[in-house]
Amino acid sequence: MNDHVKKRVAGKFSQRELAMLMSTKQQSVSRWFNSKFPASRVLHLCQLMQWEVTPHELRPDIYPNPTDGLPCGNKCMSNESLAVNNDIHS
Repeated sequence: MNDHVKKRVAGKFSQRELAMLMSTKQQSVSRWFNSKFPASRVLHLCQLMQWEVTPHELRPDIYPNPTDGLPCGNKCMSNESLAVNNDIHS
């Protein structure tokens, strides 16, 4: 997880809170903060963050486009460009 995303997540949840919300241990969350975020947890974290963090920001290797993984109609700011996910892009 990059520093920019870490700061946004940490600004909303402590590692302990996030562990409770994601039904895991705080040690696992700490490991996620310092390495690749697990693919199986990406959408859950984005949902908890109310899509302020996008799947693309967490794992661009599996969500290569800024709107990949977003619910239809959501907007995101990614790499200085505005992306809108709608029926055309899904």
